[in-house]
Amino acid sequence: MAAAHVGADPEKMIAAAEEIDLQMLREHDEGSPRERLERVTRAFEDWKQERPGRMSLLLDDCRGDLDRCVTTECHETALVVAPCHGNMDARDAFHDILFNEHKLVLVPPPGQYAGNLLGHVVIGWKPHDHAQRAVVAARRWLTAADRVTVLCVNDKPDGSYQFTARELLKQLGLDGDVIAVNSGNHSVGETILDFAKAEKATCLLIGAFKHGYFLELLLGRVTRYLLSHATLPMMIKH
Repeated sequence: MAAAHVGADPEKMIAAAEEIDLQMLREHDEGSPRERLERVTRAFEDWKQERPGRMSLLLDDCRGDLDRCVTTECHETALVVAPCHGNMDARDAFHDILFNEHKLVLVPPPGQYAGNLLGHVVIGWKPHDHAQRAVVAARRWLTAADRVTVLCVNDKPDGSYQFTARELLKQLGLDGDVIAVNSGNHSVGETILDFAKAEKATCLLIGAFKHGYFLELLLGRVTRYLLSHATLPMMIKH
């Protein structure tokens, strides 16, 4: 495990003048890059104090061009923990990790989480490439999970969602239940969260942004809904 602070710093960026000006304007509301680092460092040190096993962890600092920082810090990682909300650095880093680095991302819920992350993992499944990539990338964590449930919302009449889910679990050597539900008058996102709550899920796993980030923002699709409303951790991969 490793921890890193990544942030845009106009003094260390090689970018268009407009981008540098935009970053400098942030200082009025968010503080300077140094001040933002200091806030992150204080929060990290407070987190380390909560458990003795965390004391050996160090916080790396990478400021300057955000794309370069994300690549430097994440290129060898199998799982990146990153929030999808926050200041501009947080949102931009999340976008780069997901869409440019193509990493499996663990998105923490708002506030603190003290549950057993791998107690019951619910997988939102459709037989699409981005969903399959997410399950394959998360295999080591699914293997360690106490319980895995694959949820097929609005399956086809031929049961293709359930069939492909069982085949993938078999190929990956994973044990899990495959359940089909109909969303009825609710959206797919609402149905997934209602199921997760009823089944006491501790983590959701989905293939994220099938249609791409900006199109999903316009259409208000499933990924965006889950990121906005989920109260439990989510593993996602584009």
